[in-house]
Amino acid sequence: MGCAERRVSWYVYIVRCADRTLYTGVAKDLPQRIAAHNDGRGAKYTRQRRPVKLVYSESALDRGAALRREIEIKSLTRAAKRALFANARASSLRTRTSGRRAG
Repeated sequence: MGCAERRVSWYVYIVRCADRTLYTGVAKDLPQRIAAHNDGRGAKYTRQRRPVKLVYSESALDRGAALRREIEIKSLTRAAKRALFANARASSLRTRTSGRRAG
């Protein structure tokens, strides 16, 4: 299996908690993990700060890569984290609208 054929198996994510704080984590099944946070079965930090909302995610090829990236993200300032997911959102919006026709 080539590098391009490898399936993404892990994600690094940032959620915004109800108290507006940010929580960064890793997960193999991202929708299930977000649901666990909101059901009170997630990280201890998020249990008292529900509901959480996913604001950023990126894929990683394996758990080690996801954990390394999580450490990088956690070392960023709050402003840098906000810029990270703001840029990702803007990029996503550009991608979605680039195929539309004017008219």
